[in-house]
Amino acid sequence: MKKKQQQAIYEKMHKNTVYSKDAIKPAFRRPKVSNNMYYEDFYDDDFEIEKPHKKIKVVNPNACPLYKKCGGCQLQQFTYAEQIDYKQNLVNKHLKKFGNVSPIISMASPYNYRNKVQSAFAEEKNGRIIAGVYQSRTKHIVDTHRCMLENKLASKIIYTIKNDMKDFKITPFNPYKGSGQIRHILVRVAEGTGEVMVVLVCVSPILPNAKHFVRHLVSAFPQIKTIVLNVNKDYDGLMLSKHEKVLYGPGYIIDKLCGKKFRISSDSFYQVNSIQTKKLYNTAIDMAGLSGKENVIDAYCGVGTIGIIASDKANRVLGIELNKDAISDAKYNAQLNNIKNIEFVADDATDFMLEMANNNERCDVLFMDPPRSGSTPDFLNSAIKLAPKKIVYISCNVETQARDIPLLIDGGYRVQKIQPVDMFPHTRHIEVIIMMTRV
Repeated sequence: MKKKQQQAIYEKMHKNTVYSKDAIKPAFRRPKVSNNMYYEDFYDDDFEIEKPHKKIKVVNPNACPLYKKCGGCQLQQFTYAEQIDYKQNLVNKHLKKFGNVSPIISMASPYNYRNKVQSAFAEEKNGRIIAGVYQSRTKHIVDTHRCMLENKLASKIIYTIKNDMKDFKITPFNPYKGSGQIRHILVRVAEGTGEVMVVLVCVSPILPNAKHFVRHLVSAFPQIKTIVLNVNKDYDGLMLSKHEKVLYGPGYIIDKLCGKKFRISSDSFYQVNSIQTKKLYNTAIDMAGLSGKENVIDAYCGVGTIGIIASDKANRVLGIELNKDAISDAKYNAQLNNIKNIEFVADDATDFMLEMANNNERCDVLFMDPPRSGSTPDFLNSAIKLAPKKIVYISCNVETQARDIPLLIDGGYRVQKIQPVDMFPHTRHIEVIIMMTRV
């Protein structure tokens, strides 16, 4: 594909993206590793890896044999040290102009870290069942026995389901024939407690021999504490619907993270790398410099993880999230940990903070952890009007973070610390914490 064609596609896909005047737009790039070795051409997150013109030298002796087919691990052909070097340069490129960038907090053992594993199912013409991930930008399933990023127990459970499902007259859904039941499987592992959830995503609430199949899975894997059947009649891909029924257990699992307990449902947003999440949250809270006297806002709070973990070091914490289901989980998690100094509100954080500012209410520290698309000018302006002493901005997209920071600087804030954390080894993604203070 020609560069001009790629640029035209990019501009069409991002025509509604709002950038500040000083923002760095994602650019097409060929990242350099050394004088004689390059990564495969890749572009903004909306693009898949392009096939190289010349064969890329694989220098990682532990590289997954399927990474070229799968597309999920864009950097796995390189050693982990070289991946960290590349990501450090990426963060420096976008954020160094705002202040000194600390060395990336890397992972000691960067394999099998994903506590959430999804596997699509299909049946080949010869009757063989395959299970794995969708190849990038296609509906083709790459059959994987085990993935080097996935939790080993989760992979074993999926492999067992694939091998044994026919014994219970259960088959993958065939969209062309309208036959079969299972679209895909979701397995969540609570690393802190060892509890496991299995979600069977099916086209119908009726699963053949469901009781016997559930008994078989729980017998084979006692770590499974709940099995949920999610009914998805309309969607393709790996999406969950709102229609569920519990086949076994309470319908959720409990995890422990940073000394706190959290309830995880099938659709809960929960960081997929538990080891690095501890480092991420503890680092963010340390950067906030809480003394126990501060009033804290946790915007985009989700199920309340950051606010609940920070509550021991704060006077009062207020979590704000538009998703009512997430707020319900957050309130449950606060009760689960017997936390009295935290409150959760189901509201738009922008409107809520503007109302606080108009009522002359103030907060000392604002934690914000927006989605990959970044924050919005309206939210950032409401934060400026609320005028917290410190803003801790956590982002999984360095490019949108670099877009947003100038607006906060124009509003009277100064960058004090920039700390990258490698949450997703072998992929091109990097998490960054930026702490800013009001001048």
